[in-house]
Amino acid sequence: MAGQQFQYDDSGNTFFYFLTSFVGLIVIPATYYLWPRDQNAEQLRLKSLRKVHGRCLWYCLRLMKSQQSIIPTLKKAALLFGWAVFLLLAYKVSKLDREYQEYNPYEVLGLDQGASVSEIKKQYRLLSLKFHPDKGGDEDLFMRIAKAHSALTNDESRQNWETYGNPDGPKATSFGIALPAWIVDSKNSMLVLLVYGLAFMVILPVVVGTWWYRSIRYSGDQILINTTQLFMHFMYKTPNMNMKRLAMVLTAAFEFDPRSNKEATIRPTDNIQVPQLIRELGNINVKKKEPPFCYPYSLKARVLVLAHLARMEVSDDIEEDQRFVVRKSPALLQEMVNVGCQLTMMANSRGGFHAPRLVSIENCMKLTQMIVQGLQESKSPLLQLPHFEEEHLRYCVSKKYKVRSLQDLVSLKDSDRRSMLRFLGEEKYDEVMAVLASFPSITMDTKLQVLDDEDSNNITAGSIVTVTVTLTRKRMAEVFEKEQNVTPCLGVGEEASTEDAVAQGDVSKTKAKVWQNKTKAAKKTKQSKKKKLTKKKPLPLPAAKAKQANGSASGSEVVAVAKEDEEDRSDKGSESEEGEGNKDSPSERDEESDKQSDTEQDEIAGDDEEEWEALQQSVQRRERALLETKSKVTHPVYSLYYPEEKHEWWWLYIADRKDQTLVSMPYHVCTLKDTEEVELKFPAPSKTGNYQYSVILRSDSYLGLDQIRPLKLEVHEAKAVLDNHPQWDIPETEEEDEEQEDSDGIEESEEEDEDND
Repeated sequence: MAGQQFQYDDSGNTFFYFLTSFVGLIVIPATYYLWPRDQNAEQLRLKSLRKVHGRCLWYCLRLMKSQQSIIPTLKKAALLFGWAVFLLLAYKVSKLDREYQEYNPYEVLGLDQGASVSEIKKQYRLLSLKFHPDKGGDEDLFMRIAKAHSALTNDESRQNWETYGNPDGPKATSFGIALPAWIVDSKNSMLVLLVYGLAFMVILPVVVGTWWYRSIRYSGDQILINTTQLFMHFMYKTPNMNMKRLAMVLTAAFEFDPRSNKEATIRPTDNIQVPQLIRELGNINVKKKEPPFCYPYSLKARVLVLAHLARMEVSDDIEEDQRFVVRKSPALLQEMVNVGCQLTMMANSRGGFHAPRLVSIENCMKLTQMIVQGLQESKSPLLQLPHFEEEHLRYCVSKKYKVRSLQDLVSLKDSDRRSMLRFLGEEKYDEVMAVLASFPSITMDTKLQVLDDEDSNNITAGSIVTVTVTLTRKRMAEVFEKEQNVTPCLGVGEEASTEDAVAQGDVSKTKAKVWQNKTKAAKKTKQSKKKKLTKKKPLPLPAAKAKQANGSASGSEVVAVAKEDEEDRSDKGSESEEGEGNKDSPSERDEESDKQSDTEQDEIAGDDEEEWEALQQSVQRRERALLETKSKVTHPVYSLYYPEEKHEWWWLYIADRKDQTLVSMPYHVCTLKDTEEVELKFPAPSKTGNYQYSVILRSDSYLGLDQIRPLKLEVHEAKAVLDNHPQWDIPETEEEDEEQEDSDGIEESEEEDEDND
């Protein structure tokens, strides 16, 4: 059996093969993942957003960053250098001589394949005279010539060569190790051992340990664990948290403490600039000694957030710090919402403490909107638009227009809107309209059901209720188009009856505008109903038909027509009575009842099939939603003072506004581009009765675009659990048969055991 031989690469050729493969394994994936994407695509995207977002702070910062950043250039240079090394090594490998070649004695002797023995001997004599060591030839070459001659003339050597490829017979398998021989040389042993020890016993543990101790400080949402514990403590301590207290808790986060986060900084100039901002802001409760609100980092962060909400200008020294605090705040407020939901679930399951009030959680959501838009709580949502200032609001809230929200501004006619915004030039007005047209308009449809139940529409006490909410996102520009397209549909020369005209008038009066309040629309519908009740009753149908057929007909003709119609109806009625009387035989009645029962069963079966198909579709839809990962890049938010590009996200939840409690946990909708379907689940109340809940949709980016839909819940008593179901009843005869079979089987097994013995 052939042995094995391991040897290091003395020439270094094998090491080059290994090095080329190693560099290729690094360079090729790194190029795919790290090569800077097409910069032109990003520039084109920013160019398309310039008309709407050109004045936004994040847009200006992004343009400056793309022009000044040298990171893409450094990435390209590093990757190109790696490719140059890889190609150089590949060229080096291609020029290496092959060390392991197949042994061919004919090639050594310089003969053609299949030469005769006489030719071999003749060639051997000629080469011996030329390369023999006694004649001054090369000894190694002569040994190869002699070996080739022996391999072709000696029968045993020839057989070994033909069988093993070597005249001497099988030789040990040689494995080359792609490391230079100097690595295992005794002279270099200490150096190699030192390098190995430094790499695997010092550098690797330090790198892994540093990464581990940094990662365990953060949660899955990259929020410090200490910050989450801080939020939980104060939300537990203060269930009803107002906006002022909420801002203090937010800015006490450890993300703003330089000892916990290296991105946060405390500058020497803070001792001068922060007190100046405090004097300009006024009452911010500086004297409060409760930790950590009294710490310098918390006070500085609170002042910067309040200055951002007041849209105050700050010095260049702390402007970067303010951007850092503002950029971190939405994620921290989302963590506060999650903490509030966790405390609510703990209070509902365990009890023993008060859950956070609904107003506390909604204040977190509202503060997120305020920070993104840079507006205080009491300010008008119209200030989210460009070129709107405080002094311009008096034109909007005048008695003539009464525009207090974005919806009121959209519902105005073009002429009235232009007249109200006369303080804006044409370019500024067009920019305001372009920005307003880009705002979202959400349509919310709800469906209430109990899944995995026989009657999905019957809500029983304690059942799991599923509210399927379908969100459809459109642009305000589409609302403009709808408002402009609402015109009367009557053509020239058309004549409508008085009743149709009155009905159309009622519909046009009761039809509320797109952005009109529900209370106003409800009042108008009630008034229209009262008007309808006071109107005279319409004429009977035959008389009305006769009047429409001939407007100048006399009263006698109308009476005659009415009599004829009554006679026709009486004739038809008598015929139907006779037909029913003829069907009074028992056989006909049985056939009719069978047909009715068959049709009822078919209808029930059809309803069951429809419910089954709907259930299967919902299951498949949920499975697809679990498998696919949607991008959280939706639509860029228009925010004049937010320092980072943000996308539209929403909170969707069900609440009992009467008791100020959450019914379902808020679902953070981060993938709403056009249409999104969300399922909210909650347990039905344990007591029967009617309940009034609210389905609430809140934006995390815009003020004044929240929506509330009423949700009525009628809870019935749960069905009694059947102790004895028909499918569990086993007849006595079947039980006796099973016992007899068991006894017969036991007897047969005993007889077989006796036979075997």
